[in-house]
Amino acid sequence: MPRRTDRKPLHLNAFLMSAGHHEAAWRLPQSPARGGTDIEHYRHLARVAERGRLDSVFLADSPVLFGDPGRRPSSKLEPTVLLTALAGATSRIGLIATASTSYNEPYNLARRFASLDHVSEGRAGWNIVTTAGAEAARNFGLEDTPLHHERYARAAEFVEVATKLWDSWADDAVVADKERGVHALAERVRRIDHRGPHFRVDGPLNVERSPQGYPLLVQAGSSEDGKDFAARYAEAVFTAQQTLEDGIAFYKDLKGRALALGRDPDGIKILPGIVPVIGGTEAEARELDDELDRLIAPEYARLQLAQRLRIAPGALDLDAELPEDIPTEDEIEGAKSRYTLIVDLARRERLTVRRLIGRLGGGRGHRTFAGTAEQVADTIEHWYDSGAADGFNIMPAVLPSGLERFVDQVVPILQERGLFRTEYTGTTLREHYGLPRPANRLFDTVQTGSGQPAIGPLEPR
Repeated sequence: MPRRTDRKPLHLNAFLMSAGHHEAAWRLPQSPARGGTDIEHYRHLARVAERGRLDSVFLADSPVLFGDPGRRPSSKLEPTVLLTALAGATSRIGLIATASTSYNEPYNLARRFASLDHVSEGRAGWNIVTTAGAEAARNFGLEDTPLHHERYARAAEFVEVATKLWDSWADDAVVADKERGVHALAERVRRIDHRGPHFRVDGPLNVERSPQGYPLLVQAGSSEDGKDFAARYAEAVFTAQQTLEDGIAFYKDLKGRALALGRDPDGIKILPGIVPVIGGTEAEARELDDELDRLIAPEYARLQLAQRLRIAPGALDLDAELPEDIPTEDEIEGAKSRYTLIVDLARRERLTVRRLIGRLGGGRGHRTFAGTAEQVADTIEHWYDSGAADGFNIMPAVLPSGLERFVDQVVPILQERGLFRTEYTGTTLREHYGLPRPANRLFDTVQTGSGQPAIGPLEPR
């Protein structure tokens, strides 16, 4: 496979999840049974990732208790709180947290991420999600999840409000002049006076502009609405593709959408998720992979699959393929792209429900494979050189051992091949990803297209 002509260093993110991404990982002797709330466990993981010079660590989140807590670990800490603790345990690695635009308000969320960016000295990132599922909706007084396009319309306005709030302080607003008794220049702090269909927010934010200006903006949806949203706002995209061909197609599609909107396609870094199970030999890796699959409780896994497919559990025969009469993507209001990925995987490889459960147990639809460190590095390099990725979202099946093996065995191979950094060259998450600090739209460009000021100066209220 020829090298891509624009070969630049890869970007690697460590997706941290309790005992690991395989649903049975917590049952292994070497994995923490209560890792979801063990701060020392997460401090260790963050330090391992930083030792490997990875760009960032990432925490997923949803405002709902997923699954049956009697069957697998379900307790998790609020991610911005956890990342604030990890900021004090590390010095360079980026810290990305998921937060929902459906079940938050822009002011509070903008303040949380600005605070995290200050505390970490410029290492914060926000994974923007719209959150599907009636279970989450009912935690916020709703009977069901809002319609797919409505969630994305709210998300777009949410991001617009958040970025205005981050821009409500000019970079030079704070002068802290003790002699004159002037802490900040009042004319350099502005209300945003946002009025839209979903939000009314006066502003300004009560946190001055943070080291990065904005946290890195990350997105993870791959539906048509999700790709349109990513093309407009995202700077990094976490995605899931099972085949190289699908990865190449997604990469070209999203970069093309960004270009059509007048953005530099290189301003969006695309990172497919991979779940590597690493062994000293291929046989050893497959043995660990098989052991994990044997520890899956099939009846529980069948229930989870049925819920995702929106069908009755009794319709799924463990030793038969998926039934023909399941919903289409158009009939699904939540997580459309992941639904299609799972169904396509099952149909393409003619998997029985039992085998499909095994394939999903490690990465919930992300690409899972077992092999040696060299084979993992080969796969990463092949996808990168084929134009399917700018980097990868590393999802260890088992933690901490899976991350330790990746950092100690795979990263050195990628470094030897000139594909990954040997030292950090920047201090902020944006510098790790090779992305600029955003200009302040309210002060660097004050005039609107009509020639009128974008907003007025801050006045006493």
